[in-house]
Amino acid sequence: MTQVQLLGQRAKQAEKTLATASTELKNKALENMAQELAAASREILQANAEDMKNARANGVAQVMLDRLLLTEDRIVGMAKGITDIVRLPDPIGVTLSEIKRPNGMTVKKITVPLGVIAVIYEARPNVTSDAAALCLKSGNAVILRGGKEAINSSKAIVKALRLGLEKTGLDENCISLVTDTSRDSATELMRMNEYIDVLIPRGGAGLIRSCVENSTVPVIETGTGNCHIYIDKDADIQMAADIVYNAKTSRPSVCNSAESLVIHKDIIKEALPIIKKRLDEKNVELRGDDTARASADGILPATEDDWGREYLDYIMSVKTVESLDEAIEHISKYSTGHSECIVTENEAAAEEFLKRIDSAAVYHNVSTRFTDGGEFGFGAEIGISTQKLHARGPLGLPQLTSFKYIICGNGQIR
Repeated sequence: MTQVQLLGQRAKQAEKTLATASTELKNKALENMAQELAAASREILQANAEDMKNARANGVAQVMLDRLLLTEDRIVGMAKGITDIVRLPDPIGVTLSEIKRPNGMTVKKITVPLGVIAVIYEARPNVTSDAAALCLKSGNAVILRGGKEAINSSKAIVKALRLGLEKTGLDENCISLVTDTSRDSATELMRMNEYIDVLIPRGGAGLIRSCVENSTVPVIETGTGNCHIYIDKDADIQMAADIVYNAKTSRPSVCNSAESLVIHKDIIKEALPIIKKRLDEKNVELRGDDTARASADGILPATEDDWGREYLDYIMSVKTVESLDEAIEHISKYSTGHSECIVTENEAAAEEFLKRIDSAAVYHNVSTRFTDGGEFGFGAEIGISTQKLHARGPLGLPQLTSFKYIICGNGQIR
């Protein structure tokens, strides 16, 4: 039996107890997990330093190093993220509907855990604690499989989390980590239907495509983020500059950062130089069409490939459009279905944009960086789904549940 199969077997067994655990027990486990995570801060930072050293030696890009880096403050934030989940309602055992049939029997629909969730992710150590905490609160056992860049950090974090479970009296196999970071271990997880109920990939386009194409386990597709900001002809230009600056530069390596700027031709000559001046503060490289290049200095020519790119870097495409309809058409063609924004003072234009753009999150005069479980009031998130089944947008506690029907009667037969 391989390591992955053994973890699957143990997780399936642990899930049987966790699925019926009380809210009080799960919350106590989360509190202990947060305490052990904070207590292990020194060991986690030492492990992370090793990961950072290896990543630099392997030429990992600076913006990706920011994803990998842990600090005292970030570990405090991870622990707080766990305790925040304690305060959220338990999503399990909620009655979604209850009806009484003409024959006297009652049909009740209640929420239940999904079962065993496997999460495959890349160089994001904080995903380790977020995913573990969300799965535990929602009654799901979780098998974590992080990227090789963060393996030492992930080991240290999971060790602390499992100690928290042990101190609570819950099976430590409710949370487990695949330490084999080869492609083979990921492929094995994708096909382990006998133990795993749902697979959630969280990472770049290549990882997600591989899971969708190769998995026999049902996949919740968390998406790449080619997020657009459309500057309408009736936009407040200073507001637009502030939103674009935040959405592109606050954390360019995350999926809700803006990658594509779309500007109405009537405002581009006035707006683009102001927006570019703000982006120049972070040395953002702009790649635009002919009109964009003629509207501001220092813009490189864009290719067809740029319109659909998720850069995850200080790079942004600029497309000029002649109408709201053309903006919607362009975004619909190249969007990954994540997050799109319109900046405008025209309420009718905003309403049209919000109605016709088919993405998980659609904004009016708000940065795309708010597509986040915490910002939406869900607590931490396990990922952001860009598909429509079975969940869409930030995946919080309610999205990590299924349901079952409970039928009661007094001898009814059909």
